[in-house]
Amino acid sequence: MTHAAALLPLTVAWPLLGAVLLAGPGRWLRRTAADALATAWATAQLALLAGLWAAAGDGRLVSWVAGWTPVDGHSVGIVLAADRIGAGLALLAAALVLAALGYAWRYFDEPETERGHGGAFPALLLLFEAGMCGFALTGDLFDAFVFFELMGVAAYALTAYRVEEPRPLQGALAFALTGSVAGYCALLGIGLLYARTGELALARIGEALGRQPPGPVAAAAFALIATAMLVKAAAVPFHFWLPDAHAEAPSPVCMLLSGVMVELGLYGLLRVYWTVYSGPGGIPAEVFRTTFLVLGALTALTGAVLCWQQRHLKRLLAYSTVGHMGLFLCAAALLTPAGTAGAALYALGHAGAKAALFALVGVLLDRFGSVDEHGLHGRGRDLVAAGALTVAGALALAGLPPFGTGLGKAVAEHATAHGAPWLLPVFLLVPAVTAGAVLRAALRVFAGAGATPRQRHAGPETTGGGEEPEVRDPSRRVPRVMLVVPALLLGASLAVGLLPGLAHRIAEAAALFCDPAGYAAAVTGRPAAAAGPPVPEVEWTATGVLLGLAGAVLAAAMAAAALWGPALKGPAAGAVRAAADRAIVLAVVPLRRLHSGHVGDYVAWLAAGLAALMAVSTLCARAG
Repeated sequence: MTHAAALLPLTVAWPLLGAVLLAGPGRWLRRTAADALATAWATAQLALLAGLWAAAGDGRLVSWVAGWTPVDGHSVGIVLAADRIGAGLALLAAALVLAALGYAWRYFDEPETERGHGGAFPALLLLFEAGMCGFALTGDLFDAFVFFELMGVAAYALTAYRVEEPRPLQGALAFALTGSVAGYCALLGIGLLYARTGELALARIGEALGRQPPGPVAAAAFALIATAMLVKAAAVPFHFWLPDAHAEAPSPVCMLLSGVMVELGLYGLLRVYWTVYSGPGGIPAEVFRTTFLVLGALTALTGAVLCWQQRHLKRLLAYSTVGHMGLFLCAAALLTPAGTAGAALYALGHAGAKAALFALVGVLLDRFGSVDEHGLHGRGRDLVAAGALTVAGALALAGLPPFGTGLGKAVAEHATAHGAPWLLPVFLLVPAVTAGAVLRAALRVFAGAGATPRQRHAGPETTGGGEEPEVRDPSRRVPRVMLVVPALLLGASLAVGLLPGLAHRIAEAAALFCDPAGYAAAVTGRPAAAAGPPVPEVEWTATGVLLGLAGAVLAAAMAAAALWGPALKGPAAGAVRAAADRAIVLAVVPLRRLHSGHVGDYVAWLAAGLAALMAVSTLCARAG
């Protein structure tokens, strides 16, 4: 074990220790001192993970905690295995936690020491970080469940941070109950795999299944574990908790939920498939590819449609996350290094842009106590910097070059053209629709564009008006840090598309991620039997640039049509408006009604999704 690998346990222990200090002695610190301590702690964690990401190079770092290494091929110890995809996700989590801490320095205005909890919020953020980092780096399936639950519990508490108010508590309960059912599914699936193989390390489970014919027990375990990961990834029909949680969570928490936590759900699904189920005793690649390409397309289109119809700005951004998660799932489900590289680049660029947009919505909530697009019409004219950054974030969501979202989208589209060309219109339309919705809201709020919106009663709708401000003095001047943080995040998203060395490193990491034999060899200490798959090309192409520009133009056109289209006169304009109203009644209203806010409905949809996955995997096992 190298010196760098010996530091892997510290990536989990360090934020846990910081959370303990802030929740214990930190309770008596002034809020500023607690924030300073948490920021310094998170900065050290970021530096540690950056060093480990660089040290991983084109290989993997493996650490058996406390020296409990395998004996005769069997182990009872805890293994941490970091390649550049896993370490990169942990690094992304650390970067966004640091951004959230910096943003929150002036976000909550009341002195926390009045309630005796000066370090409560930063302690929960560090606890959340420990769960995310452990989940990204573990090589053991049961420990993945432990970290899955740790980040879930921290996320539930952060969502209900304003626990004295009913709506945050309701959103957190929906989130917690859905997440708890997902956790039970994961635990049951792990139990079935342990009964089948007698192993818990991912690599060892994969090797044991590879020596057995496909069977219903392993297939059922896959469906259960996949369901848990898809709940975290907010894929349809497991996504219902996401808009409710985002609507009520503090804006710094939304930056983490959409910026990295949902991506970790997709990572968990792919890690389990590649290391456990990609062999002879697992799930055939074609079945996995077809199932999750369809699921990804459905997720992307559902998110885009509901995003466009939202006026509650936090829900609008949450549905945009659902739409983009569908695209990431489609790219990764191709099961090629190029598709994986595209998904990783796309997700990295999206993390910076989406976290910035949630931070900017927090500025509106800070200033006006509202996130209602219609009610805020023209009220943000004096917030010039926030408006400009929001427009930039919208264009980043559209995939405008040279943002990292544009590069990731271009690489994913290129991979899709060779693996599933029917998905190309989805990759063009979904980013354009979600970006158009954000651009429409930005122009309406910050520029007063378009006529005063007329009230529509097409169906159930959450407006976002009458929100409780997340600060107690919304008339104060917007703190500078609340604009600096989103500007830095958008700059980071831009850097992903401009730094060719970073893109090449991610391409190398994607090739390594798609090499289960190499992963198993690294964890078990055996030499690799053969070279892994080739590194894909990831660079700007003329086609990718043109598609990115086309998406941005389409987003701008849709925003303009929404803002100024209602003022157009004539029979053609009237016919278009009538057709749009009919489409809303026929397609959008039923979708909205499914999002009832009732936890029982959400759990019922989760059960339906689990049943569908169970049917597919069982049929696979019988065919095998």
